[in-house]
Amino acid sequence: MLLAFAAPKEVNKRVLKEVEKTFEVVDFTMQPITITNDLNTKLPTKISGENLYRITAGDSTLGYAFFDQAPSKTAKFDYLVLFDGSVKIINTKVLVYREEYGGEIGSKRWLKQFLGKTGGDRVNSETNIDAISGATISVNSMTKSMDNLLQTIGILQDKGQL
Repeated sequence: MLLAFAAPKEVNKRVLKEVEKTFEVVDFTMQPITITNDLNTKLPTKISGENLYRITAGDSTLGYAFFDQAPSKTAKFDYLVLFDGSVKIINTKVLVYREEYGGEIGSKRWLKQFLGKTGGDRVNSETNIDAISGATISVNSMTKSMDNLLQTIGILQDKGQL
């Protein structure tokens, strides 16, 4: 396994565990995807070479992993999005939530709203993503982050990068 996240060791372990569980593999490689600076300036979510990975087993692409942080009220939370080989969301996970309130965004029930979304989809907390009482800031932040990521994935697919 190859992993080069700019994240604490404990977060890396959680990422690897989710990849193993989601793709039902133990032997895999995560190769960083790098984007030209010119293309990156046009993306809603910046690709750093440390946040988007192609997951492979042997010669096969299993899917993609995206790791980032989103702001909550006073801190940031770490999240992971896993895509299948056709770049459709198959798993989302809040890895570390650092606030006293709003942690409900980490629930599978709430996160399942993003499953099946692709680069052609838009998500918005006012129209198609459920609110959570007491977690408005985190819900809006995660939803905006996911919408930006989906737009970015769509652009990368259009440009033949994925």
